Formats: sequence, C-alpha cells, structure tokens
Amino acid sequence: MIPRPISPPQPERIALPELHFPWIECSILLPLVGAGWVWMLRDRERALTHAIFFCLATLLLTLGECADFLWMETFEAHDHWAFFRWVFPPDVLVIDELSAFQLPLASLIHLVVVSSTLRTKTRTFSLESTLVSQSLLLAIFSCRASWALVALLIVSTIPPYMELRRRRQCTRIYCLHMATFVALLLVGYGWLSIADRSGSSVLVPGAMLTVAALLRSGVFPLHLWMTDVFNKASLGTAILNTTPLVGAYAVMRLVLPIAPSWALQSIAVLSLVTAVYAAAMALIQFDARRMFCFLLLSQSSLVLVGLELVTPIGLTGALCLWLSVAMSMTGFGITLRSVEARLSRISLASFHGLYSQMPILAGFFLLTGLASIGFPATVGFVGMELLIEGAVEVYPLVGTLVVVATALCGITVLQTYFRIFTGVPNRSSISMKARPAERFAVLLLTLLLLGGGLYPQPGISSRYHAAKELTRIRGEISGKSPTPATTVAQQEGLNPET
Repeated sequence: MIPRPISPPQPERIALPELHFPWIECSILLPLVGAGWVWMLRDRERALTHAIFFCLATLLLTLGECADFLWMETFEAHDHWAFFRWVFPPDVLVIDELSAFQLPLASLIHLVVVSSTLRTKTRTFSLESTLVSQSLLLAIFSCRASWALVALLIVSTIPPYMELRRRRQCTRIYCLHMATFVALLLVGYGWLSIADRSGSSVLVPGAMLTVAALLRSGVFPLHLWMTDVFNKASLGTAILNTTPLVGAYAVMRLVLPIAPSWALQSIAVLSLVTAVYAAAMALIQFDARRMFCFLLLSQSSLVLVGLELVTPIGLTGALCLWLSVAMSMTGFGITLRSVEARLSRISLASFHGLYSQMPILAGFFLLTGLASIGFPATVGFVGMELLIEGAVEVYPLVGTLVVVATALCGITVLQTYFRIFTGVPNRSSISMKARPAERFAVLLLTLLLLGGGLYPQPGISSRYHAAKELTRIRGEISGKSPTPATTVAQQEGLNPET
C-alpha cells in the first residue's frame, strides 16, 4: 500500500487582539445617524447645534478608541464585537499605530470646522454632507483591506461633486481628475490582485496605484482639481476634503508595501518638486483661497517626501509632520474662513487692517501659519527637524530643498498676515470679533499646537515605533529580511528602549 503524501502544514492566521468596546464601528455609524437626524430638522440653527453635538460625540468615541488601543500595547486590533461581522471579515476595519492618531484628528477637523460655521452660512454649507464625509473619512482611516479601501476612496469623491453641483459650478475639471483617479485605482488594483507579486508583473499595476495616490494628493502636475475645489466649493468643504491628507494614507496602504526603492525615490522627487513649486506659487498669489491651497500643497508634499525615505528617522518625521500639518492648516483655514464670512473673498493685493476688529483671530492666524512650517514651541517643530535630518542623511540635496520650501512658506504666512491684519484700520459699525463657537475652536487647536510642541515625547515615541513597524512590514512583503528594532535604533543613533 502506497502511503499518501503528507501535505505541509499551512501557517495559521494569527488572530488580532480585540478592543474592549466596538469603538471603530460606533464612530463610523454615529455621523451617518447624525446626517439623517440633521436632514430631518427644518430649523437650520438647531441643525447646526445638533451637528456640533454629533461631531463632538464622534470625537469622544475616537479618543476612547485611541486610548483603548494604546493601553493594549499592540500594533493593531479590531473591535470586540462587530455589527457587520456577518457581512465583512473581522480584519477589514482595524486600528493600528498608523491610524490610531489619524482617527481622532479626522474627528477634530470636522468638529472645529462645523463649530466655527456661522449660523448665517448654514444654508450654503451642507451639514448633512459634512457628516457623511466624516463617516467615510473614519472608515478610510480604519480600513486595512485593500479592496475595501479602494471602494471607500472612490465613494469619498462624491460629496465634493455634489457640493459643486448644488452651487451650480462647472464640474468638468473635478470630474476629469476624479474619473482618472477612479480608473487608475480599479485597473491597478484589479491587475495587481491577479498578478504574481514575486516578479516584475507588479510594476505596471503598482505604477497605476502610485499615480492614483499622487493624483489624490495633488502632486504636480496633477493638482488642478484642488485649486478648482478651493475656488468653486465652500471653503469649509475644501478644508475637510484636503487637510486630513487622504492621499498620503493611500500611499502608505497601497503603494509603500509593494513599491521598489526606485519607485519610492521617484515619488519623493515629484513630491519635492511639488513642495518647492507650490511654495513659490503661494508667495505670488493675490487671492487668499489660492494662497491657502498652494501652501497646503507644499506642506502635504513634504509629508510625502518623508514617507518615501523609508528610514525610521525620516518616516518618524513624516508621520509627526502629518499630524501637525493637518491640525495647523485646519486652524489656518478656519481663521481664513471666519474672515471671509465677514468680508467675502479676501484679496491680498491690498492691506485690510483687520487686527483692531478681530485680535483673537489675528493671533490664531499667525500661530497656525507658523506652526504649519515647524516654528519652535509648536507641534510641527520636532517633526520638521526629524524630516530634514532623515532627508539629509539619505539625500543631502533633498534636505536643502526641504529647507527652501519651508522658508518660502514662512515668507508667505507672514506676508499674508500683514496683508489681512495690518495697515489702515478698517472701521465698521458691525462687530467682527470672534464668536463663542469660533473661540472654542481657536482655544482647542491652540492647546493642541502648543501642548504638542512643549511636550512632544509621547507623540514622537509612538510615531517612531509605528515607523519601525512599517519598515519591518515592508521588508517582509518585499522579501527582505527585516532589520531588528535594536539594530535600526543603533544605526539611527537612538536608544532602542525609548
């Protein structure tokens, strides 16, 4: 009797640890419930109050999710019990060290934008669409499965389109770019799912996914849709769809694990060119919205430069800069939005002299603008220093150009501040001082920007550990032996225990 050959044992799938509460799905579902509730309200002032409540409740859920995850001391986890486990596998919605801070940050951005909305603007700023966008954004940052992430990225392009149609604006530029984005995502992911990842057959689909992620990030010359959205949509909607840096998240999830080193270097070069180009463009703008758009493009491109260095120091700087750019540019944007709500579109061709009318907003405008370029004592200072150090160690010229882009952005911030808030005082019979809701948003972001700058150690330690894990995972996927954490720390001149 011929013995039956014994098949080799299949590796068992390691079960992910579970959170102590279904934070992920509750935080995603709550804004959807809030969108339906706000839609049923006839009184728009009451609708704004209720929308603020739902945004605040969602922020508390994401903070609880982040605290629960950090207390577990693991790299990734999923919900304790899931509502949709009978529909989706349990590892579709997962929180890990990359997204642990992005989830509260996304909720915070929506809260400060909604709370700083004046009641006179509730008819032009869709609260329902904002809550739906918040739910989609939280789902994107919680998604680990590539197929689900591709679907969510495609769906997230719909709310801005609906806003442009509601405002009766031309959607040709936006539709052309987003149609290209969707086509590249679908074809690239479909091709990649059937290709042999061990050979060169992944180069073409990987290139498609890379171009799609760069288009979503607004990298030059694929940035025209961002300037179009800032010009034609409400400033609040434009802020919500750009400051969370969804394109950078797509790069981390879809491109970084499979892209070869030369491809990452190409992305870094394009991002660096975009950073310098956008910083120079921001310096010569006469429209405040376009200035803000190019300033955001420059800072978000610097984040991409650090993400593609694939060294623990550079990646740590990029992850820290990601958080600081999102917070500071959101604060910079809502200050600009508050000024626009009182004066309409702002021209930078003349001096407006608004400091005496709105001193709180003037101070916050300067603080957030300087925080976005890594001014000392702000949350972006350490991240910018780590990014420059990591870039100089790999490519000295890259570090020099990062400094040039940052310097141009700093000049733009100061020039814009002088144009809006200095000059001959603007006399008005109507009070232009900050409203209580605007003061709440200003105070909350100020505490975070200064607190993170004066006590950066917890955030830096968490981002460094996430950078090491992402580097290790990339090494395992690409077939390279992962570098032990201790060796990596010694190479970077850091204490592996911290």
